[in-house]
Amino acid sequence: MLTLKNLDVYYGKLYTLKKVSLHVKKGEIVTLIGSNGAGKTTLLNTISGLIKPSSGSLLFDGVEISRETPENIVKIGISQVPEGRLIFSTLTVEENLFLGAYVRYSFNRKKEVIEEAERIYSLFPKLKDRRKQLAGTLSGGEQQMLAIGRALMSKPKLLLLDEPSMGLAPNIAKEVFQYILELKKLYGLTVLLVEQNAKNALKIADRGYVLETGRVILEGSSETLIQNRDVQRAYLGRDLDAEERI
Repeated sequence: MLTLKNLDVYYGKLYTLKKVSLHVKKGEIVTLIGSNGAGKTTLLNTISGLIKPSSGSLLFDGVEISRETPENIVKIGISQVPEGRLIFSTLTVEENLFLGAYVRYSFNRKKEVIEEAERIYSLFPKLKDRRKQLAGTLSGGEQQMLAIGRALMSKPKLLLLDEPSMGLAPNIAKEVFQYILELKKLYGLTVLLVEQNAKNALKIADRGYVLETGRVILEGSSETLIQNRDVQRAYLGRDLDAEERI
């Protein structure tokens, strides 16, 4: 579904992504893990069209999209949940959801938009109870549900999730990860997940890539990465070599 080949991205003179190649198959959850500043958010923003690569290719369903506008990328089926959620706090829950469907409104599909909102409410019942409430008064977990719901309103084929557990209590973060699994199981949604909590990300992902200073340094199944000693030491909080010396 999504294929990146030798993607180079610069911020001014700063070489941010360096010959990045990866792929995401239909129906997969693929996670990107790495330390702060590794380039994970830059990569998602490049896929979304917010940043243009200097070279390389970015294919979605076999079509080059590296020069498309963010609006057109949403239209072809890619939607992003940004880091920090970025909901519209002075608008209601329902108004936030409907803004996520602005592309579909342009095709005069109001009835479909209303039906999609009801589907979101069935997935996130708490949002239905608060549909007329100002989004800024929601809890952190509810705001994350709203951000995901807003992205789903465009009916994407591929959902990009940037740090969905950021700032959430562990039990709420666990709930959010469960929702991500349900999106795959119930709706067949494909997900590219950026997550600082590598352990939780690898638990729900099919495969993963490790990004370090703008380069992909490791890739493999989630099980393979969880067992990798370097990944354990750097991202999972374990050092098996040290444990064996004790």
